[in-house]
Amino acid sequence: MNIAVLLSGGVDSSVALRLLQEQGHTVTAFYLKIWLEDELAFLGECPWEEDLKYARAVCEQAKVPLEILSMQKEYFEKVVSYTIAEVKAGRTPNPDIMCNNHVKFGLFFEKIQHDYPNTIFDKVASGHYAQIEQKEDIFFLKRSPDSIKDQTYFLARLSQNQLSRILFPIGHLYKTDVRELAQKYDLPNKNRKDSQGICFLGKFKYNEFLKHYLGEKKGPLIEFETGKKLGTHTGFWYFTIGQRSGIMLSGGPWFVVKKDTDTNTIFISKTYYEPEKSRDTFTITDFNWFDGTNPVAHSFDHGLGVKIRHGEKIYRATFEPLKDRPAHAKIQIDGSDQGLAAGQFAVFYENQFCLGSGVIAG
Repeated sequence: MNIAVLLSGGVDSSVALRLLQEQGHTVTAFYLKIWLEDELAFLGECPWEEDLKYARAVCEQAKVPLEILSMQKEYFEKVVSYTIAEVKAGRTPNPDIMCNNHVKFGLFFEKIQHDYPNTIFDKVASGHYAQIEQKEDIFFLKRSPDSIKDQTYFLARLSQNQLSRILFPIGHLYKTDVRELAQKYDLPNKNRKDSQGICFLGKFKYNEFLKHYLGEKKGPLIEFETGKKLGTHTGFWYFTIGQRSGIMLSGGPWFVVKKDTDTNTIFISKTYYEPEKSRDTFTITDFNWFDGTNPVAHSFDHGLGVKIRHGEKIYRATFEPLKDRPAHAKIQIDGSDQGLAAGQFAVFYENQFCLGSGVIAG
């Protein structure tokens, strides 16, 4: 096949490229230029120059063409603007999911079709830790065997059309396997550390980013149980439910329990994690199911699980559509999660397969 490979300069995408080349495919590497030189220059240096240096070195070694695509405008419109709007509304955004959905596996498809009219790319590949499996006519995401690196959570908003065109060459591997392959291929970046930011915004200090766009506005820190004012903060947008860092009060640890965006009030508690305050139910909306149907038939006993955030933790769950609220469902988990916040994505699984996702409404 003729494959467009999204190359970041990291080890994972570089190994993915070499694996495809080894399998006999024709590959062209694409480095997406999404750093925002003007808009985010105040945040300091982004390591894009180092990323691009490694991407070039990997391609030169493999004798693979490298194309640099400018997608700054698209990234700002689809990821940065979304992040600002969600935070301003008091919700918890996930820019990583939006970047995958709208940029890497969305507008990138359209851009290479437009910019390279004489070239037909059969697939787009990346270095994500995820797998794609087709069951009859439906494409599903399948978890990586490396539960720590598994990235299906960040891909759960993709459409059938997108899944049908994507390859994840390292999705069946563990990180240790990928590192060994990097040594085998003697990649220029074989000893490079993993990036801490999966999405471009993750490479910056998030609070500095928010400060630039939303500024500061003083508001009260209120003890949830007593209503007593304990201090002040500089804006509700700097806090998310369950957060303990950044509260800067003695006598804690303190946790964010609730936000009132209308009055710019943050409610905190130091007994947030006591058993009587456990949270095991929440509602979701804005569904994206790979097979087009809600997972109503699944339950605790039938392998339904849910991730509330990226990581290893999967709760067993039940899914109950709400009759009085169309396109909403109540989720119950077999545990307690005090970090449930509106705007977060809930991603559902049946054993190793990802079924799709919804957005936490409350």
